[in-house]
Amino acid sequence: MLEGPPGLAKTLACRALAAAVGGTFKRVQFTPDLLPSDIVGTRIFDQRSGEFATALGPIFANVLLADEINRAPAKVQSALLEGMQERQVTIGPQTFPLPDPFLVTATMNPLDSDGTYALPLAQMDRFLVKIVVGYPSAPEELAILARFGGEAPPLPRDVATMDDLRRWRGAAHDVFIEARLARYIVDLVAATRAPHAYVERGASPRATLAIAAMARARALCDARTFVVPDDVRASAPPVLRHRLAFTYRTLTENVAPESIVAELIASVPVP
Repeated sequence: MLEGPPGLAKTLACRALAAAVGGTFKRVQFTPDLLPSDIVGTRIFDQRSGEFATALGPIFANVLLADEINRAPAKVQSALLEGMQERQVTIGPQTFPLPDPFLVTATMNPLDSDGTYALPLAQMDRFLVKIVVGYPSAPEELAILARFGGEAPPLPRDVATMDDLRRWRGAAHDVFIEARLARYIVDLVAATRAPHAYVERGASPRATLAIAAMARARALCDARTFVVPDDVRASAPPVLRHRLAFTYRTLTENVAPESIVAELIASVPVP
């Protein structure tokens, strides 16, 4: 999940990722009149055969981009729930497996509230991480102007294959997490469930699994076969930020959710 003001290349980042890893890519522009069948597919009656045929939707891709996901109502957003969790989609009486690997990327504009819908907590919980995209610095914006001021450069394609992704995923699963670090991850998530003035609801066990997965991936990128505490601490904020339900006091007292997450992480001793 990429959240930030418009014009910060959130959609371009998702498209670039899809192009770099090959495979199939589908984009769905979320709008208020979108229907669940526009995402997962539907059953169509064939008058010649007298039977129903299934037309598969754009969710059947290796990388799916849900652009401006909060522009569609909850019933449309819920069409992604089964696919994101179980890697399958049920259409009528049939269940279809999704391609492997399967990844949902989404963009969201937090500034414009007109015509938007809040994402259900169950939907947010299924996103591995939420990255808050801010405005670039002056040197970064100069680089953007130099690169995109004229004709847009082509996206790098097929940098990695689907086989590469599956191999890296297996290698990440084999990265070792020591027992004390596993307990540290559990304690971090448990800290979000303790009574807190600004937190109404803590993170689910999905957050525990997500922090462990992110820590393993970070260790693999650093060419290590084991996880260190820094991997866990670096992975926790983007995993926890969108999984917490905050009280009304965060708005009335203008408290940044990121500072609350940082406080909760700092309250747990590092092994």
